[in-house]
Amino acid sequence: MRFVRIKRTAKLGFKSLWMHRLRSVLTMLGIIFGVCSVIAMLAIGEGASQESQAMIARLGSMNLIIETVEPPQERADAGGDQNRMDSYGLTYKDAESIRNTLHDVEVVVPIREIDQEARYHKRKVGIKIIGSIPWFTEISPLRVVHGRFLSSIDLHRQRSVCVVDEQLVSGLFGFVDPVGKDVQIQGNSYRVIGVSGSSSVENKKNGFGNSMPKTTGSDSSPTGSVYLPLTTAKSRFSEIQASFSGGRESMQKVQLQKITVKVKSTDQVLPMRDILDTLLTRLHKDKKDYRIIVPLELLRQAKQTQRIFSIVLGSIAAISLLVGGIGIMNIMLATVSERTREIGIRRALGAKKRDIIIQFLSETLILTLSGGIVGLALGSLLPLLVEHFGNMPTVITGSSMVLSFGISGVIGVIFGLYPAYRAANMDPIESLRHE
Repeated sequence: MRFVRIKRTAKLGFKSLWMHRLRSVLTMLGIIFGVCSVIAMLAIGEGASQESQAMIARLGSMNLIIETVEPPQERADAGGDQNRMDSYGLTYKDAESIRNTLHDVEVVVPIREIDQEARYHKRKVGIKIIGSIPWFTEISPLRVVHGRFLSSIDLHRQRSVCVVDEQLVSGLFGFVDPVGKDVQIQGNSYRVIGVSGSSSVENKKNGFGNSMPKTTGSDSSPTGSVYLPLTTAKSRFSEIQASFSGGRESMQKVQLQKITVKVKSTDQVLPMRDILDTLLTRLHKDKKDYRIIVPLELLRQAKQTQRIFSIVLGSIAAISLLVGGIGIMNIMLATVSERTREIGIRRALGAKKRDIIIQFLSETLILTLSGGIVGLALGSLLPLLVEHFGNMPTVITGSSMVLSFGISGVIGVIFGLYPAYRAANMDPIESLRHE
């Protein structure tokens, strides 16, 4: 019996709304856009958050990255030396001290970066040389897709071998298999022994292809990365960088751009940061020419930022739903005024206040839930369009869809209660006299 009554009420609600189709559609637009904006904005926020967290996670949750930074330069006197040499940054001694002193450290990887130019036959491209050791793959997301990576023999014998990334393969070798071919870098030949799967773009995101000024070579930005044994890079490329400013030449000597330290567990990461800072402060004699980056800490901060970002975006989008609810209340109040005589007739024929409330609430729910369904469809489509045309990652979560649809239904009930109660509390006699 109750099901029959609900069915009849819903049918009457649909019939009443269908009689004013245009008004019903315009009323639904507020809910449609509200639900759509909630889903789309949360999807964009979640996509951006996951991308940033993934970039940080690639650095390794158990890694600590020590980077060379240029300390503040003291102004030379007017009569001072016009050509000066500044030596700063991380050194090979730092890497050895960390390896030999700190027993909780699992892997220590020194990294040297040099901007250069690579040639293969008549082709010439800018590259980022990354001089490191065979254990580099343990602290980075780099994977070898063809050939092999650097070995201990390559390191100890200072072999002229290299590993190139896939982006450099396409830019320098074209369709030629690079393994076994020789690349010319600064007048020396290097035999390609492997191809890595991480492009230079990804390396920049991961923190392995940035920061230091160019040494020599191409003025163009690096096309890809070339991995050399650290001993080879040390013997073949100068550690001194020269620059000219205001008719004055300055030279800088930097041995290493990075040292990446891997600990045994995430619990040791934050304590190790303080230990490293103490050790390096003593080795560098209080000269602050380094910084320590902790990916685990960055990841936690990114997650906290994502929560705040999602709340802000959701709140902004929820305002659209609130405006849509006010629009529904406005239309329902107008509908009550238009149907005053109908309400009087129904009350005269025996309808109870409860029946009138249910009647108008059903119409409000039909409007909001229909708008919510259309909003879900548009909200699922909009992030895909943003991802396709805007090249931005988006992630549609089930919780955002359930949340936005549920809020639309709640808004329908809340903003429909007052018009429904107002209709139910009308005096039947006065309602029958209404023209």
